[in-house]
Amino acid sequence: MTGKASPTHRSETAFRFRKLPARAQIVVFPMILSLLMSGVVSTIATLKAVGFEPGIVWKILQAWGVSYAIAFPSALAVMPVVRKIVAAIVETPGR
Repeated sequence: MTGKASPTHRSETAFRFRKLPARAQIVVFPMILSLLMSGVVSTIATLKAVGFEPGIVWKILQAWGVSYAIAFPSALAVMPVVRKIVAAIVETPGR
């Protein structure tokens, strides 16, 4: 051991990447959520429409790309409305 303690910062992950600032959550959260949700929905819809056939992965990826191009801006637009609805129906801690 060299005697130097390795620095541990809250802003670093296990891979030594710096975390984004907290204010980025407003964009990163809907970005990742819409990416995952559009992927799941596109996969299910494509499989239901054409079934398992040669080239299905490419068809799913094409559908996913179009879906994500719509889903991400939509998520950004509706997120403030969803937050207000959730705040109206979910009790705030400490009240």
